[in-house]
Amino acid sequence: MIDLGNLTIEKAHASFKKGEFTCRELAEAYLKVIKEKNPEIHAYLEIYSDVLVQADEAQKKFKKGNATLMTGIPLAIKDNLLFEGHIASSGSKILEKYVATYNATAIKKLKDAGVVIIGRTNMDEFAMGVSTENSAYGVTKNPYDTTRVPGGSSGGSTTAVASNMALVALGTDTGGSCRQPASFCGVVGLKPTYGSVSRHGLTAMGSSLDVIGAIGKNISDVQTVFDFIKGKDNMDSTSISSDFYKKNIIQKPVIGIPRDFTKEGDDRVLANFKEVIKKIKALGYTVKDIELPNVKYTVPAYYIVTPAEISANLARFDGMRYGFSPESRNLVEVYTKSRGEGFGREVRRRILLGTYVLSHGYQDAYYNKANAVRRLIVDDYNKAFKKVDLILTPTTTGPAFKIGEKVNDPVKMYLEDIFTGPANMTGLPAISIPSGFVEEEGKHLPLGIQFIASHGREDLLFAVGKKFEAQN
Repeated sequence: MIDLGNLTIEKAHASFKKGEFTCRELAEAYLKVIKEKNPEIHAYLEIYSDVLVQADEAQKKFKKGNATLMTGIPLAIKDNLLFEGHIASSGSKILEKYVATYNATAIKKLKDAGVVIIGRTNMDEFAMGVSTENSAYGVTKNPYDTTRVPGGSSGGSTTAVASNMALVALGTDTGGSCRQPASFCGVVGLKPTYGSVSRHGLTAMGSSLDVIGAIGKNISDVQTVFDFIKGKDNMDSTSISSDFYKKNIIQKPVIGIPRDFTKEGDDRVLANFKEVIKKIKALGYTVKDIELPNVKYTVPAYYIVTPAEISANLARFDGMRYGFSPESRNLVEVYTKSRGEGFGREVRRRILLGTYVLSHGYQDAYYNKANAVRRLIVDDYNKAFKKVDLILTPTTTGPAFKIGEKVNDPVKMYLEDIFTGPANMTGLPAISIPSGFVEEEGKHLPLGIQFIASHGREDLLFAVGKKFEAQN
């Protein structure tokens, strides 16, 4: 019996090499758990039919002696990442039958390394949401309490890892979509530096904010996945070279606390955050108070910039080239029916908002002003990183909320991004790490804390995070 609960990438790799179990046997162990748990949790939209074939191909790499650390590792992928020959619907009816014609760069890198891709996971439609309630294919449930949301938009990938239905997973993060669900589900979620991972083959939401991230049970696993998928890609002009990461070593990073900003959240989150600060100090790190005067404007600015980019990016889904296209009498009807019936309510809301803020007479008043605020937020972080090496905040304002609790209140939903959104607006790397539990209605619900680093300093996130993880 393989102990999936305590399995790591390094342990799995060592067991493959020792012959303790094969790639096929590990894949079968995960498929068994998926059969038991997925009908209720609804993490996966599809389990690929060739999982065991992939596992057998991975095993051949060990026989040939060219296996990598990721060879044979069972991985779940978010439904907005293209995997050649497989459906990539982005959680939307409009792409319900769309079959990818090529591999996303991140997928290609992992497939070349010998990863076993188990299936595609549920998500908020086109990554628009923080609860995975906006999927066209049903709600994903939190494994700690199935009456609660798992977070979003990478809720399927996160619950797959948290429920032992995958060892690691790929998600995407546009405003917190790897970190917020990681906090709700008690796992680790990484949002890398913008451009560090190619976006080629990722269905775009907000092009200046999107980044592919990793989700795992521990920091080492997340770091391993990141190391395999990062790097310059000629298919993505915004991608950056791995040379960008050749930085000076900082033995004892200084941790910054934005006190005014971290007053947000319920009392349990704030109490947990205070305990985390004590643990950080006990590890020998210097903690300094810092100011981020404009960070409070992140959410309103984010929800102008992002819908504007959504409006532009989703214009391509018009029922003409691919995706949902109902029978229509004329061209205008093709557009109205395909978009009106193919897109869900939240997607339509953001397209309308984005089109409005980009329209003549309003672009200066809204979109340009939001970008000016964005620059002020970037300046705040640049100034802060001259004094400290990492910034610490809670990941969320509370534990996972009930399914349906906020679905009819967009403002409450959008405020879920208050701690995670700044990293996307600034392009900074950030990681959410489990930091404890709170009890509610007899259930132990996870909480997470977030470290943010300057551009390209994922090494600091991993180094400090591992020490905190070991103590916690």
